[in-house]
Amino acid sequence: MNSSRPKYVKCPEPLEPLFVRAEKDMTNFFSGLNRVPEKGEITITGERYILARAATFSVQLKEILEKQYGRLAAEKIAYSLGRAAGTKDAEFFMKKLGLEKGPTALSAGPVHFAYVGWAFVDIFPESNPTTDENYFLIYDHPYSFEAYSFIDEGIKVNRPVCHMNAGYSSGWCQVAFGVELVAKEISCRAKGDEKCIFVMGHPSLINVYVVEMKEKYGIK
Repeated sequence: MNSSRPKYVKCPEPLEPLFVRAEKDMTNFFSGLNRVPEKGEITITGERYILARAATFSVQLKEILEKQYGRLAAEKIAYSLGRAAGTKDAEFFMKKLGLEKGPTALSAGPVHFAYVGWAFVDIFPESNPTTDENYFLIYDHPYSFEAYSFIDEGIKVNRPVCHMNAGYSSGWCQVAFGVELVAKEISCRAKGDEKCIFVMGHPSLINVYVVEMKEKYGIK
């Protein structure tokens, strides 16, 4: 791969310089990794982090939530947890790295996402990230930790399972662009699809995007 192109995210060519810069910034940030097991601490450039098993925060968390609250509520809770994480991470890194709202702030999200093990992000060329209600993003998470965990556990499902992934990305982008956004997974490897594809947009338009993209990509 050309060194002038991003390695940890795939995106439309006009956005590549922003992601290259974001990769440099995040590489510098994560170079400050420090483990102190005798204190139960993992810090990265002075910030406290934790390691967690992927299955704990996907398959097993959903099982517990479903038993207590039911499937639909469990999915909403998982989405909300991811969204809270994405929102607060975006706020932190925009301040930490001095990022302006818009595509520059967006670019740090998928790179941080990759570094902490959530997924790789492939942003499709149809995407149109804007600072108004016309914001539209379609993207794939080829290595989603949620889909991976279900597949690895051999659990068969008939619905998308990457709710935390969807929540995180929508939370980050809402902060980055200053416009209300939601995301929905329309194709999921955990249920046998080829890819984990998501669409993101304003709540008033998201269902239109879901129908359009499902039809375009032949997703049932």
